Formats: sequence, C-alpha cells, structure tokens
Amino acid sequence: MTFRVDEHATEFAEIDRFDGGVGWIAHPEEEMQRASHALERDGEVWVFDPVDTDGLDEFLAEFGDVTGVVVTLDRHTRDAADIANRHDVPVYLPAFFEGVSKEVDAPVVRFGDELADTGFKTRTIVNNRFWQEVAIYDPDRRTLLVSESLGTADYFLARGERLGVHPMRRAIPPRDALGDLVPDRVLVGHGAGVMSDAPTALETALSGSRKRAPLLYAKTGRKLLPI
Repeated sequence: MTFRVDEHATEFAEIDRFDGGVGWIAHPEEEMQRASHALERDGEVWVFDPVDTDGLDEFLAEFGDVTGVVVTLDRHTRDAADIANRHDVPVYLPAFFEGVSKEVDAPVVRFGDELADTGFKTRTIVNNRFWQEVAIYDPDRRTLLVSESLGTADYFLARGERLGVHPMRRAIPPRDALGDLVPDRVLVGHGAGVMSDAPTALETALSGSRKRAPLLYAKTGRKLLPI
C-alpha cells in the first residue's frame, strides 16, 4: 500500500468543496488517500487532521483565518503541530485522548461535547487503549466528519458501497454514535467525501457493515495474491 509519510507535498488535490468547508488530499497518488478538511464558522477556519502541502495557507485563506487545528483520531497527529505553529493557534484534542499530547509539539487545548464555542458537536466513536476517535457534526450545515471509522478509499468499500466502515471496525460499526444523524454530506479521513444522498450512503454503510465484511476481505485478499 502506497504511503508517503516523509515526503512533503508540493501539490494537492482539492475535494469536498461546499458552502462552509473544503477538503484536500496532499498526496493524491497514495492508496491510503489521506484526506484533510477545513470547516468555516463566522470567518474562523478550523482545520481537521491535516496533511501539510505547499500552498495550503493560501488555500485556507479563502475561507478566513485559521483559528485551531483539530485531531479527531489518536493516530492522526499528521502535520497538525506544524500548521498550528505556523498560524500561532493551538492544537485541539478531545478530552479523553490519552498520550496524544506528547506527540504534538504545539500548545494543546482540550474539548468535550462541543469544539470550543463553534457549535460543532462531537460524537465518541471509539475509546479504548488501541483506538481513540471522535466524529464532528455541524448541525447547522448538517456536515458529518468521520476521520477513520468510515471512509471512501477503495480498501474501505465492499461491492455496492459508496461509504464503508473501516475493515477493522466491520464487526462493530458506529451505529450508536452516528445512526440518528441525517447529514447532507459525510467527510472522511481517507478518500473524497459523500456529497450527494449522504443519508442513504451512511445508513447502507452502518446497516450492512457485518454482512458485507466477507466481500471486502475477499477483495483485499485478491489484491494481495501474486500476479
């Protein structure tokens, strides 16, 4: 699987543009399709799980001033500290994240059920020693951001899915955390977001996660076979 962790991106692909937000993939050739996002609220820009790239500051300036950089998955510190320090803002971490602040070389602010005073609500997806993750939901624009438990990169998707549950979470999809939401769009940390008929895509992903798991694992296995 292509995963370029050490090479700074010199260009990026824009994804997920809508009124109030945008996303980008800093290394479009990666199979992992690491996606980053910015959401705007009252001229303030909140950056989520970012991978840095040349031209990013100019790209974000279109939406306003960067106010904070948010990490929503314990493994997604990515380039959060570099971007936060460049804009002289904190890195925001969920209150229950343990050990992550040690990996962030920048000022850290904790948040709970709401991200600062943005109106962006949080939903705890996973909280255990191996995996800590929150989803972000903007009820005003009905925008859902899930950085890892849901994705659209090929290795997330079984046949017939536009949005899939992470292969390691197929047996326990986040139905309790997300099942009551009816979003206009679903943004993800791996791949482009679902920008049309998002409620159907979300319901399909959550309700059929276990049933379609064998299809996904079989697809992954076929890719690993020697040619």
